[in-house]
Amino acid sequence: MLFKDIKDNFPILDQQINGEKIVYLDNAATTQKPKNVINSLINYYSKNNSNIHRGVHTLSQKATEDYEESRKTIANFIGASSSKEIIFVRGATEAINLIANSYVKPLLKKDDEIIISQMEHHANIVPWQMICEERKAKLKIIPINKNGELKLKKFNEIINKKTKFISINHVSNSLGTINPIKEIIKTAHQNKIKIMIDGAQAIQHLEINMNEIDADFYCFSGHKMYAPTGIGILYGKKEILEQMGPYQGGGDMIKSVTFEKTIYNDIPNRFEAGTPNIAGAIALGKAIEYLNEIGINNIAKHERHLLNYATSKLNKINKIKIIGKAKEKAAVISFVIDGIHPHDIGTIMDSHGIAIRTGHHCTQPIMDFYNIPATARASFAIYNTTKDIDKLIEAIKKCIEVFK
Repeated sequence: MLFKDIKDNFPILDQQINGEKIVYLDNAATTQKPKNVINSLINYYSKNNSNIHRGVHTLSQKATEDYEESRKTIANFIGASSSKEIIFVRGATEAINLIANSYVKPLLKKDDEIIISQMEHHANIVPWQMICEERKAKLKIIPINKNGELKLKKFNEIINKKTKFISINHVSNSLGTINPIKEIIKTAHQNKIKIMIDGAQAIQHLEINMNEIDADFYCFSGHKMYAPTGIGILYGKKEILEQMGPYQGGGDMIKSVTFEKTIYNDIPNRFEAGTPNIAGAIALGKAIEYLNEIGINNIAKHERHLLNYATSKLNKINKIKIIGKAKEKAAVISFVIDGIHPHDIGTIMDSHGIAIRTGHHCTQPIMDFYNIPATARASFAIYNTTKDIDKLIEAIKKCIEVFK
């Protein structure tokens, strides 16, 4: 499949916004959906709609088969040892909350410590603050430098015998920084500490194999990798998940229930209480099939080209400052323009049919670090082209001219 033909697979991109052909550059917030994913949703609801795991009738068996087949597809995609290590959740946020409450909170005592970084999304900050407050534990922060890279020396300094857990993002959603997670995971394990990686901004850009990186937990959201909203994945090592109690109670996460005692189900069902997002789970498998068809390494190469092209173009505009200049970056560029608020930038971009994101991107500590209220962010995906970037650059120049 040629990248120049990929846009044809995304119906939403065949439209005009404010009289201009849409240029969608807000992919770090959510990606658009290819035809095979959309058709999967239509097919489920028009032909196979039924609840799973419980029914003996044909529709239920077919829905269950497709749901569990998707779990296997996802396990293969990330190099998990077993499909039992794949738990369907609503997204990365729910996955982090699940681990915070089901695994980490029972471990915590007063003055114990959890380590996160200064570049985390709020979803990887707030859950840890909540359980630290409840358990009277402490949250330790790995700082970043002006390029938006973790200070790993400081990381090594704050690990101690009180450290009970570490949770770090793989790729920063606002800076694009690709963190050296193999090194971080190795350091955690050398200190006998379990670690979770938030892969919401990595899974769609990079080849990732759980057996290679050796993360204890890894999570991501489907909607950022061309699947629907409301579906995501928590990966956990089988031996750890089997020791954990459930996060929520309800149907399908049990083996038996009496008023005297409930016996919980095996993994992964233990963590999937109630009727799940069946259609979304099946569609996530279809999104992965689509990525496999293109090839994740081909995608990475294409997006690196777009990142380098856009960075070069933006650096030639005097009033622009790029926020986040890490040596290893994913296809995300945050920038500010002297004298123009990012929200005004976003409004003018929209008038030209260009969708970018403006704001703090749920990373307010990063904005505080750079002493800025917000940034404008362009983030690229498989359907973007250098022509899209040219239109962005042209609109930015017009924006600067308007505010001159």
